[in-house]
Amino acid sequence: MIQAFGLTSNPRKELPPAVDDVSFEARAGRVTALLGASGAGKTTALRLMLELQRGRGLTYFRGRPLHRIAHPAREVGVLLGDVPGHPARTVRGHLRMLCAAAGVPVRRADEVLESAGLESLRDERLGALSRGMDRRLGLACALVPDPHTLVCDDPAGALSAQDARWLHGALRAHAAQGGTVLFSTADPKEAARNADHVVTLEKGRIVADQEAVEFSRTRLRPRVAVRTPHAARLAALVTKEARTARRSVEVVPEGGNRLAVYGSTCADIGETAFRNGILVHQLADEVGDMGPGAGAVPAARNQERGEAGGDRAQVAGAQAAGAPAPPRPASSGAPQHPQADLRQAPATEGGADTTASGTVRHRTPGPRRALAPDGVAHSAAEGPGPGSGDAPDVLDASRQRASRPFGARLSGSASAIRAAAVTLPPPISVRSAPSPLRPLRYELRRALGVGTGFVVGAVVLLVSAVTAVILARIGHTPQARLLAAWPQQVPLPPAALGAGLLGALAFGDEFRHPALAADRGTVPRRMGLLTAKLVVSAATALLLAALTVGCDTEVLRLFYGSELAQAPADWPALSAGWLGLVVGCAWSGVLAAGVFRSTSAGLAAVVAVPVVVVPLVQKVWQGPSVRTAAGFPMRVREILLTQWPFGGERYVAEALRLVAQPVGGAMTLSLTTLLCAYLLTTLRSRVR
Repeated sequence: MIQAFGLTSNPRKELPPAVDDVSFEARAGRVTALLGASGAGKTTALRLMLELQRGRGLTYFRGRPLHRIAHPAREVGVLLGDVPGHPARTVRGHLRMLCAAAGVPVRRADEVLESAGLESLRDERLGALSRGMDRRLGLACALVPDPHTLVCDDPAGALSAQDARWLHGALRAHAAQGGTVLFSTADPKEAARNADHVVTLEKGRIVADQEAVEFSRTRLRPRVAVRTPHAARLAALVTKEARTARRSVEVVPEGGNRLAVYGSTCADIGETAFRNGILVHQLADEVGDMGPGAGAVPAARNQERGEAGGDRAQVAGAQAAGAPAPPRPASSGAPQHPQADLRQAPATEGGADTTASGTVRHRTPGPRRALAPDGVAHSAAEGPGPGSGDAPDVLDASRQRASRPFGARLSGSASAIRAAAVTLPPPISVRSAPSPLRPLRYELRRALGVGTGFVVGAVVLLVSAVTAVILARIGHTPQARLLAAWPQQVPLPPAALGAGLLGALAFGDEFRHPALAADRGTVPRRMGLLTAKLVVSAATALLLAALTVGCDTEVLRLFYGSELAQAPADWPALSAGWLGLVVGCAWSGVLAAGVFRSTSAGLAAVVAVPVVVVPLVQKVWQGPSVRTAAGFPMRVREILLTQWPFGGERYVAEALRLVAQPVGGAMTLSLTTLLCAYLLTTLRSRVR
């Protein structure tokens, strides 16, 4: 089940908070609707519950807050807006990628495809899906880890009637299997038709918390609220006159001296009462859902929450006499949740409803139940539930405040206000996104799921072949640059630029189409995900470099014979430098795109290495100095000979020689800087 306590968003400049002290619960095996007009705070409340937005409050999913759950996706499935997948990715490929992210077997993708009715669209691109199919795919993505709870933000918005029926049928089926379903909507009829429980929001506050049957009866149809000491007599007269006039009028006694009349008007009922000499205390029109004046409900509910549940007969007698219920002191021995007096979910049988004219209608109160974080409701006589003592100590003062009458609590001075500030719910920190449980498998499916990499590779090979032919025809180009298709006037060869672009896309696509962060906030910054991207980008760069040299060699042999296709004499060192350059460009793209969250920034960092960093390194290296590092490679070789007598020092010396070159030094410096920046942003996000 879901238990939300005191959800409050941070205020926006001079405006009040979008959500203010929202508390409710959604039980397992039932469908709960969060109803409200546009701007009522539905989406903000859901984001606070999912820890995607900063604010205050507590939300328990089966007794645990979301940041205490090891794998949140396996506990809570989320559908917020459209599916943020790459438009060129197939439906099946997208689900298989999410299977690797959730750590579930790949066959789960086919299972959810079948349950969502998308078998015929498994090879369809995401960008070609209709609105209804996109919502089906979004629900399938949420169901991939097989979560217990589903949280959906306006799932049937802008859908056809058929697609909306299917979607709500799927939510109902999930609840029938024992799961918890919470969805938001702005349509009262949709909430009444598809939910078991309806929580109504208006201007960021709860104005009604009712069962669906009660909601349909009291808030969907216009009615006339009547309060009179002669309720039974007036009901009989109104019914008799309606039968005589052959009009459809329904009179519903609401306990005590109150009536709700459907199908009539204040004028007709007033004339009937006047003709028969019946005294009327209240006569007001009430309009369906979220009528004005509902803001008085939270105060009435807080008054009931601060009272004990023992003196019910006195309240019932006072309501029957038409008098307001007297304040009742709380029982000192009744244990409550640490936030029960202010944050208790208003799904109690003794709640209150409000008329359109601002008058509060009290329903017959039943035994109140204190909410415990373990997901079980305990009555006041049962004692505290397990885990009820695990709440923060800063909220213990709310238990003492429950022993005072509600009016006294409202009439406090500045000291009382300061004391009340102590009882605010704890702040909500934005939850950091977890990395994929199988990062290497996820990255492979992400890279191979779209054709961008194949297109970039084909363009690189074509441009390299044409460039090599042109350079060979012009002449005066060294053999090494000729095989790499690297003109001396160009800072980087096509293969290095292509590898840098593919590396930048590794993180750039995550931010453009955040499949990992659809329900978790920002794209995760985890070393496992970074390592997977570096490994895959390095393998791609090595393959691209080898294919480039091979294609250029074959093209040169085809056009000019085997003379220009011969390998240079020092090909091992040149090959190491060539592969190091291409891999370095790929890693620069990955790290820069991860730091700056943009593919363009990643590619710009790749180009900046030879254009900006290399000249700076050359200037520093060739500048005047008192001491130089002359003979450094030789001394390193002497030291390494004493440690590695089997020739391993040769490779280390070659690596040091490459790093000592301006291009190698600039690449090493750039990679070190970008890696430090990435680690710094990762640590900073974790601290937050």
